[in-house]
Amino acid sequence: MLDTSARLLRLLSLLQTPRDWSGPQLAERLGVTTRTIRNDVERLRALGYPVHATPGAAGGYRLGAGAAMPPLLLDDEEAVAVAVGLRTAAGGSVTGIEETSLRALAKLEQVLPSRLRHRVGALHSHMVPISGTGPTVAADVLTAIAGASRDRERLRFDYTGHDGASGPREAEPHRLVHARGRWYLAAWDVARDDWRTFRVDRMRLRTPNGPRFAPREPPEGGFAAHVARGLETAVWKYVARVTVHAPAEEIAPRLPPSVTVEPVGERTCVITTGSDTPHMLALYLGMLEVDFEVAEPPELVEHVRALAARYARAVGGTSG
Repeated sequence: MLDTSARLLRLLSLLQTPRDWSGPQLAERLGVTTRTIRNDVERLRALGYPVHATPGAAGGYRLGAGAAMPPLLLDDEEAVAVAVGLRTAAGGSVTGIEETSLRALAKLEQVLPSRLRHRVGALHSHMVPISGTGPTVAADVLTAIAGASRDRERLRFDYTGHDGASGPREAEPHRLVHARGRWYLAAWDVARDDWRTFRVDRMRLRTPNGPRFAPREPPEGGFAAHVARGLETAVWKYVARVTVHAPAEEIAPRLPPSVTVEPVGERTCVITTGSDTPHMLALYLGMLEVDFEVAEPPELVEHVRALAARYARAVGGTSG
């Protein structure tokens, strides 16, 4: 049987997991009686740990949040994960936490066993960060957005678009996504009645938040895939929406994941794709070997007209 000090540490470790423990479950884990568990819980409370108890068959013990940060007990994998995360945060894209991350890392590495320090050091020595890949974001902005997402509150903010124009927006925040050195928010745009991706460094939050909202089903493929699709189109100078006269299930397997395919009928779909030049877009669409209609952008419409006239002249037709 564990002595009292070792048993208290083991009990504290169990209570730090995100679940409720019944008295009999804890007693079985520690090899003691439920009376001993009750006494040990009182000892932890006397030391300042806020152990909450819920009565009833479905109740149990859980470690709650207190006025001060209690010591945390981490297993080997958790300790390595935290250390690597702190190293990354010290040189990451969230401003205001670099020095704090270094202080926390120094405390953690001081108490890490030698075997874990070697693992963390090996990981760090073989990780090559790329600095300056994107703008930084203030930590309080990220926490404010995450809090609104958690509490299901609409965000009100001013947003600066790719063209430099700024205007008020209102959105239902669902997930924060970090990609390509930047932070993005996947949210339901209230005015546009659709999913949108917002760069967090271009958001200027307004207070207070808006009304609460009911969570929505994620966009196709999930939030990460939604943001990835947005990033693919965002890097193109020309983005085209093209009506294709073929079933979506026939066209989709022939296209890369970055191309969005929306079915609009049994024999018709709309694809969203892009390129840096209208010429490359026109050649790409021609390779589909199906009939299509181009509505935008106007540069692509004019280029397709020019190509059609050129091909018509090549076979002795009129230039139209």
